[in-house]
Order: sequence, then C-alpha cells, then structure tokens
Amino acid sequence: MPKTEISFEIVEHIGVLSTGSKGWTKELNLISWNGRAPKYDLREWSPEHDKMGKGVTLSKEELEALKDFLQKM
Repeated sequence: MPKTEISFEIVEHIGVLSTGSKGWTKELNLISWNGRAPKYDLREWSPEHDKMGKGVTLSKEELEALKDFLQKM
C-alpha cells in the first residue's frame, strides 16, 4: 500500500516543553493537518520541523479537560 502524504501547517507555536540531546523539541502547537481545522498537538519535532515523532492531537474541549485534570494533581 503506498504511503499517504500528510500535509500540516503550524498555525500557532504555543511552547516548548523540553529539548532532547539531539536537538528535538517536545512542543505544544496549534496545527492544521491536511487542510482541516486546527487542533492542539503535542509531539516531538526535529530542529527544522521537517520530521516529527508520534504525538497526541486534541480538540479545544479535550485540551481544557486535560488542563482540569492537571490542576487537580
């Protein structure tokens, strides 16, 4: 099965949580995937943002629920 091309646009860079020894950064961004409405995205990125690791994509409602969970810790 051929690989499907994935397009993305970082609409808003929110912040870097950490930086690894090879320069990859774990970031929270607002990203539009394949031209869809932007969602919040947490994943590792190469320094040039041309390669990415596996991540988690959240709607605004999911991000707010996560924030509520974290505030109770």
